[in-house]
Amino acid sequence: MKRAVKGLLLLTLSGAIFAHAQISSFEHVIIIFQENRTPDNLFYNLCTTPYGSASSCSTKPTGSQYNIQTKNWLNKHSATGVTQPSSIALANSYDLGHNHDSFTKMCDLNSKTGICKMDGAGDVVCTGTCSTTPQFRYVTNSGAVLNPYLDLATQYGWANYMFQTNQGPSYPAHRFIFGGTSAPSTSDDAEGTYASSNVSQPSQPGTAITGCIALSGSTVKLITPEGENQKMYPCFEHQTLSDLLESVNVSWKYYTPTVGNLWNAPNSIQHICVPSASTGGNCTGADWKNDIINPSKILTDISSCKLSQVSWVIPDGKNSDHASSNTGGGPSWVASIVNAIGNNAKCSNGELYWNNTAILVTWDDWGGWYDHEPPTILAQPFGDYQYGFRVPLIVISAYTTAGYVDNNRHDFGSILRFVEQNYGIEQGSLNFADARAGTNLTTFFNLTKAPRSFKTIKTTLDANYFINDTSPAVDPDDD
Repeated sequence: MKRAVKGLLLLTLSGAIFAHAQISSFEHVIIIFQENRTPDNLFYNLCTTPYGSASSCSTKPTGSQYNIQTKNWLNKHSATGVTQPSSIALANSYDLGHNHDSFTKMCDLNSKTGICKMDGAGDVVCTGTCSTTPQFRYVTNSGAVLNPYLDLATQYGWANYMFQTNQGPSYPAHRFIFGGTSAPSTSDDAEGTYASSNVSQPSQPGTAITGCIALSGSTVKLITPEGENQKMYPCFEHQTLSDLLESVNVSWKYYTPTVGNLWNAPNSIQHICVPSASTGGNCTGADWKNDIINPSKILTDISSCKLSQVSWVIPDGKNSDHASSNTGGGPSWVASIVNAIGNNAKCSNGELYWNNTAILVTWDDWGGWYDHEPPTILAQPFGDYQYGFRVPLIVISAYTTAGYVDNNRHDFGSILRFVEQNYGIEQGSLNFADARAGTNLTTFFNLTKAPRSFKTIKTTLDANYFINDTSPAVDPDDD
């Protein structure tokens, strides 16, 4: 085994320890991080034929109902107080604001109750070729483009209450999924100070470089308990989940389209990047070898039996689901990774990936789209930036019951805690989002049962398409 502790671990499920599990823990965990969607926007079709019906969904779900609202979306600017949702293509022609200011507008916080009214989506700014009420749209399944997502959600596990851990856009979100915080340091996190926005940089056409190799003059806004009134160069120093993994000899890789983009979380951590200059330059650290500049390498690593134990997978922009910049490839992209795991032959050491891999698919932020479910706002000092809006979460493994719907409240910290407990690391060891999370996703797995056989997810584009795609890499987001 790749780690000495593996044979000693017994996975805790719903408070009980099963000593006769098929496996004691997963050998591999894959975290797929897509872009900018809410359950109401992207998974509306779980409530329609052939995936379900109106009775399959409820805003107060019971049993295996999906918590998706299909009508009467709250809109304080409407004469009736509601707007009826209409459809939009996955690859649409406009983008919606999803920075911290957009969160504040859409939340429309009730100062007396401390709960978001969730009626302010109409105030979110739209750029591009904007339709009428552009925020109040759900993605149409025309051409069956969403079928891979819908198949995964109904054949494996779905979370009704998964929330982004931050109240902002992609840059801070990716720091949370990798390192548990967007704070510059451990002390800043404890004081409730976080990077709250994407990075602003000098105007140089053709450049989009962030993190410890950002151009001189690049800054990121910080939010503190006193407000968004500070900025700093976007190079931080604190422990990340990758450090905890290395401490128990667990291998990791982070797949991303380009070196300097907003979604390359390792490039913002000083001890991982080890920049060659005080600003600009290149990352030179020993751990930088784990930062893989080509998302499709995850597919070839699987087929060649070189899969690391923990993998973060960030899509190329064409396959990201980001409004106005994706080309509709996201559902096939995600399913191609699942299919690669499910259909991979035994490795030379006898390992069968499908029998020892957990795949977690979630989205980095809400993208400005409507969602009806208010987030929990933490107490001070964290409440100025935790938590954000709902995002989808699909959990896939040979030990996940088909059609399982989970009604616990999860966030990115729940993913960190799952990885920690799976590899024998004390949960909450980062002392960031993992310490504040209340769940660890183990309810999605029953390791006492024999592994389910894999059924290939039908896709429009397959792994060969993504592996052989020679078009220039496009960042997943442009704002």
